[in-house]
Amino acid sequence: MANSSRQQYIDQYAEFAMEQMRRYGIPASVTLAQGIIESANGKSTLARTANNHFGVKGEFNGAYVLANDDKPNEKFKKYDNVGQSYEDHSKVLMAARYQKYVGSLSPDDYKGWAAGIKKGGYATASNYVSTIVGVIEGSNLQKYDQMVMEQMRREGRQFGTAANPLKAGTTTSQTSGSDLKSTGMDLPQGEYNMPVKRDAFMLITSPYGPRKDPMNKGKTQVHHGIDIKTNGDAVLATENNGTVVSVNHNTNTGGGKTVTVEYTRADGSKTHVQYMHLSQIDVKKGDTVKAGQKLGVSGNTGTRTTGEHLHLGVINISADGKQQWVNPAAYLAEINQKGNLQKQAQYNGKDLLAQYQAGGTQNVPTVSEQQQQVSPNDWLSMLMASDDSALGFSGHGEGGGLLDSIMKMFMTMLLLSMQMENKSKEEKMQTITDALVNRKIDISSFTPNLKSATLTVKDSGTTVLTTDDGKQQYSHELTAAEQSRLSQVLGSDADDATKRQRIGAMVNAITFSQQASQNYEQLTTQQQSQEQSLQRK
Repeated sequence: MANSSRQQYIDQYAEFAMEQMRRYGIPASVTLAQGIIESANGKSTLARTANNHFGVKGEFNGAYVLANDDKPNEKFKKYDNVGQSYEDHSKVLMAARYQKYVGSLSPDDYKGWAAGIKKGGYATASNYVSTIVGVIEGSNLQKYDQMVMEQMRREGRQFGTAANPLKAGTTTSQTSGSDLKSTGMDLPQGEYNMPVKRDAFMLITSPYGPRKDPMNKGKTQVHHGIDIKTNGDAVLATENNGTVVSVNHNTNTGGGKTVTVEYTRADGSKTHVQYMHLSQIDVKKGDTVKAGQKLGVSGNTGTRTTGEHLHLGVINISADGKQQWVNPAAYLAEINQKGNLQKQAQYNGKDLLAQYQAGGTQNVPTVSEQQQQVSPNDWLSMLMASDDSALGFSGHGEGGGLLDSIMKMFMTMLLLSMQMENKSKEEKMQTITDALVNRKIDISSFTPNLKSATLTVKDSGTTVLTTDDGKQQYSHELTAAEQSRLSQVLGSDADDATKRQRIGAMVNAITFSQQASQNYEQLTTQQQSQEQSLQRK
């Protein structure tokens, strides 16, 4: 899963980035975030075959591999080990064009560094800074900056290559994650835990309260819980000293496989935490559980579900037995604060936990204020950089250039499509969420002659075009040439209207080709049938 892949990468290479910070004054958080993005959590082809985690072009001591990027068969440096890649990346950022903007910045000013190297030409994507900062803050990578700063102050050390020679076992030789020393940031399991593990934030696809019934759009229902985006995640107990009071293995019920954990409070009241739609249950009724203990695996079981997610419900039971549903966001905010977990539950750019922090809303933006602060573009960047981006393709494809191309195409196409839609900001935020969760973009606005047109990205990284001309639906997997042509249009200097026109023309041409192919097949089948009929006569 994407979340575990990212954490594995961080665990394995945090010390590499911290060493580079000591040597060059580059924030470890920035280096790690760049490595995460550019190596697809260490799974890209370049990372696996050339130990190249930053997509650095050229030769390294005469060694290189060939890969398609801006041009076919470009040279990319091949390193003997990952440490050399980290060291070489630092030397790249020491170039004058970057130092012009970052040379005077503190080594822990990760926002300034991200903006500075963008100005220096490190990346051309307009959302580069927000993406890097999103990864850093989402995975709390800035903690590594603070660890280095504290260490340097405590030991009276100076930044620089002379004062910090390369350490054996990190940048001078190939090292596995198991060989690395602990960074000291892995805290022992505490008394509180979020229901699923996330490096960035839990993505909420449906909040607590009234909503359109997902099983019957014509009706309104009260949603007694929150829906958390999952992908075969371990679901975890939120507190110590919990008792499993109910286990349901019947998948023909609305909630499917369900676990309910009870916590008894000092005043005699109780809290019930419900986990629904599980694919697997790992506890039994009567078990005592502790914070972070695995209760089961998320899934899509039950009769009232439209896709995999974890439905989390919370019921308060007073000492005299009165039951009341409560917003799980309020409960999780309490867990978050008591355990100092520093986590978020994001719903369309809003942290649902924020309104319950620190004794109410004092000095905390309201949900509406937060939504005003986050633009649809920012929300898209946050999602693309998060563990819950469906475009993470963890365990699929080759990563690297292919992944980057798909992500750029997806983001640009989605933003283009939204420009044509007369929607409110809230509706646009929801459109972005749905698109990222489902890997599907509605591009019907590009092709007014068609009833509908969508682009869907599959697990393999391929892109499927589905169109409907009002009579028949057509499905076509874009060829490498077609996908390349589409990316070229999206990356061109043409204005947005021209881009939409060109994409519309491509879609129409593909649909026409599909129509002609199906008509030919139907005609051939009819002719064969007629010939067989004549032969029988």
